[in-house]
Amino acid sequence: MLVFRITTKRWAGVLTASGYPARWNSKGTRVIYTASTRALACLENLVHRSGEGLNQQFRITEIYIPDHLSIEQVNHKDLPVGWHQMESYHHCQNIGDGWVDNAESLLLEVPSSIIRDESNILINPHHPEFSTIEVQNITPFSFDERL
Repeated sequence: MLVFRITTKRWAGVLTASGYPARWNSKGTRVIYTASTRALACLENLVHRSGEGLNQQFRITEIYIPDHLSIEQVNHKDLPVGWHQMESYHHCQNIGDGWVDNAESLLLEVPSSIIRDESNILINPHHPEFSTIEVQNITPFSFDERL
């Protein structure tokens, strides 16, 4: 499976997690966020950057994850109504933190709050299988100026 991550040039190809809080992890829980498609990675950046700083030098990192590696899935139909809203971050963070703490799988496939039938793939950098994933390609990426 290929997953995608858009970052500034400085962080391209670097598979580290900051520990900053986000939808699926609380502060201090380290998770690498990726998207199942380039387009979703673009949209996720737009949402989280609020359209600011899009004139920087960005790169898209393609990450190869062998198909036999462990993965868990969270289906949006199994989440409470309103899970995608900011007020529900704590519910999603509990799921993600529990997944990291249990360390039963390298990957957690979660629904995108932007396009619920699309997926983000979270990577646990502390999982024993982490060393088997690899950066496959890094290419320049520019956001369309209309965005």
